[in-house]
Amino acid sequence: MILAVLSLLKTQKKSLPLHLLTEKSKYNSMNIESEIIATVVQAVKECFGQDVPTTMVQLQKTKAEFEGNLTLMVFPFLKLSRLKPEDTAQQLGDYLAKHCKVVQSFNVVKGFLNLTIAPAAWISLLNRIDSEPRFGEKAVNEQSPLVMIEYSSPNTNKPLHLGHVRNNLLGWSLAQIMEANGNRVVKTNIVNDRGIHICKSMLAWKKWGNGATPESTGKKGDHLIGDYYVAFDQHYRAELAELTAKFKAEGMADEEAEKRAKEESPLMKEAHDMLVRWEQGDEEVRALWKKMNDWVYQGFDETYKAMGVGFDKIYYESETYLEGKAKVEEGLAKGLFFRKPDGSVWADLSNEGLDQKLLLRADGTSVYMTQDIGTADLRFKDYPIDKMIYVVGNEQNYHFQVLSILLDRLGFKWGKELVHFSYGMVELPNGKMKSREGTVVDADDLMEEMVSAARRTSEELGKFADMTENERNDIARIVGMGALKYFILKVDARKNMLFNPEESIDFNGNTGPFIQYTYARIRSIMRKAEAEGIVLPSVLPDTLPLNEKEVQLIQKLNSFETVVEQAGKDYSPSGIANYCYELTKDFNQFYHDYSILNAESAEAKTLRLALAKNVAKTIKNGMQLLGIEVPERM
Repeated sequence: MILAVLSLLKTQKKSLPLHLLTEKSKYNSMNIESEIIATVVQAVKECFGQDVPTTMVQLQKTKAEFEGNLTLMVFPFLKLSRLKPEDTAQQLGDYLAKHCKVVQSFNVVKGFLNLTIAPAAWISLLNRIDSEPRFGEKAVNEQSPLVMIEYSSPNTNKPLHLGHVRNNLLGWSLAQIMEANGNRVVKTNIVNDRGIHICKSMLAWKKWGNGATPESTGKKGDHLIGDYYVAFDQHYRAELAELTAKFKAEGMADEEAEKRAKEESPLMKEAHDMLVRWEQGDEEVRALWKKMNDWVYQGFDETYKAMGVGFDKIYYESETYLEGKAKVEEGLAKGLFFRKPDGSVWADLSNEGLDQKLLLRADGTSVYMTQDIGTADLRFKDYPIDKMIYVVGNEQNYHFQVLSILLDRLGFKWGKELVHFSYGMVELPNGKMKSREGTVVDADDLMEEMVSAARRTSEELGKFADMTENERNDIARIVGMGALKYFILKVDARKNMLFNPEESIDFNGNTGPFIQYTYARIRSIMRKAEAEGIVLPSVLPDTLPLNEKEVQLIQKLNSFETVVEQAGKDYSPSGIANYCYELTKDFNQFYHDYSILNAESAEAKTLRLALAKNVAKTIKNGMQLLGIEVPERM
C-alpha cells in the first residue's frame, strides 16, 4: 500500500512528508474508553482489594470549565476505598497515570477524576474511525435478531397526508437505526383495503364517476379515489339534511330527526349493502374493488418513491381479517376468550387491570383488534420474528396495550414485548396547506411545495451557480426533502409538533439544509485538496500535533458510536438528528477558527483534512439513518 502511494506521489503536484506516510501508531487504534475502564477495574482491585464490574465505571466528557477530556465518577468506589472522595480519586489517578498508556495526566476536583488523554491515543482513535466506512454501526449476519417494523398503514379510500408523512419518515428511520445496531430488519406495511370507508369511495365512483380513470383525468389514482370519498360525504350530508328537515316537518324533535335520518339514509344503506356483497364475494363488487384499489396502489407507489421509503413485505387487511377470526375462534376453544349470549366473543382483561375487549361482533364480523391478531399470525408464519415494532400514533396507545396482552395469551413469543412506537400529531402553522380533500394536508402537495421552496431559496442565495438544469432540479429535491425530513425527525417522536415549511428551509440553525451545506462544503475542500495533489496516508502517524479543538472533534466523532446505540435502545431518530446538528456546528466553529488547506504546516494540513474527511463521512452516515441524502456540491 505504501509503495503504491509513494508511486502516486511522484506524479502529483504536492506531496506529503515521507514520515507522514511511513510512521505507524503504537496505539493500534484502541478504544480509549475501553482501555480506561479496564485499567480502573484493575486499579480498584489492586488499591482497594475489591473486584468490580465494568458497568460500575462511569466515564463522561469533562466539563468545559475543567482541564481534561474524560471524567471518572469516583463516588461509586467510596464504600470500597473507605477514603474521602479526593483521596480515592488521587489513588485511582496515580494508578491510571502509571498503568494506562492512553492517560497523559490527571487532576482531581472533589469526587471527580479528570483525565487528559495522550495525543497519540487521539490519533489512534481517529485512525480507527477512518478505517471503518460505517464507524459506529454494528454488522448484521444471518444469526442477528430479526426485528419487524410496521409503518404507514394507509387506507385505500384516500391519498397519504401529513400524518402519514411523519409516520413513514419515523418508520423508515427507525428501520435504519435498528439495522445499524446489528439487527436484521423487515420493513412492513398493513394496508387498510376493506370496510365501509372503502365502499363509500366505490359507490360514489359508480354513481358519479362516469367511468373516470387516472389516465382520462390526469390524476394520480389515490387522489382520484379520494375525490370520490369526499363526493360521497358531500352527497350523504345533503341527504341527511333533507331527511332531517322532512322528519322535523313531521313533528320529530331535532335529535330524533337526525337519528332517524342516519338510519333511513338510502346512500348509507347502499354502501352497507355493497360491503355485505363484498364480504360474500360478489364478483361485480370484488372486480370494482380490485380495479379501484390498483389505481390507489399505483398512486401510493409514486408517493413512497418521492418520500424515499419502501417496504420488504406488504400485508392487506382483506387477507388478514379471516386469519384473525380463526385465531380468535382457536383462543375461544382453548378457553382464552368467552362468548356472550348475543354470540359476540370477548377477552376478559380484568386480571391485567383492564376491562373486557370485543374480538368478534354478534354477527361474526371482525374488529380492528381481530385484524391485528390475524396480521400478527401471518407475519409470524412468514418470519422468525424476535421483536415487533408498530409505528402508530399515540391515539392508539390503549389498543396496543391490549394487543400485547392478547398476542402473549395466544402464544406469540414476542407478544408481551411488542413495541408500540407511539408518536404525536403534526400540524402546520396555518392548520393546513393546499389540500385536495379539504380536511387534511396532502403528502404530495407538501413534498412538491418543499422542493419548490428549496429551489427558490437556493436561487436567492446563489447556491446554483455554474449548475446545469438537471443538477439544480436534483439539488432542489435533495434539499427540499432533507428539510422536510430533518425538521420532522429532529423532534422527539412522542411529542406533538408544529411543522413550519419556511423555517425548515434555512441554511443556518438546526435544519437539514444547514447540515447538507456543511457536508457539501467539506466535499469541496476535499476536491480542492485532491486537485492540489494531496494524498492522505492510510494510517496517520501518532506524532501529529493536536490542538484542543481538534481533540474535541475527534471526541465528537467517536461519540457517534454511543449515539447510534442509544438511539436503538430508545427508538429515537431525534437522537441521531441532534447529533448530526451538533457535529456540524462543531465543525463549522473549527473551520471558522482554523484554516485547513492553508494550515501552518504539512502535518497540520494532513490532520485537518483527515478530520474533515471523517466529519463528512459521519454526517453522511448519520443523515442516511434518517433517510436524508446529502449533496456533493451546493
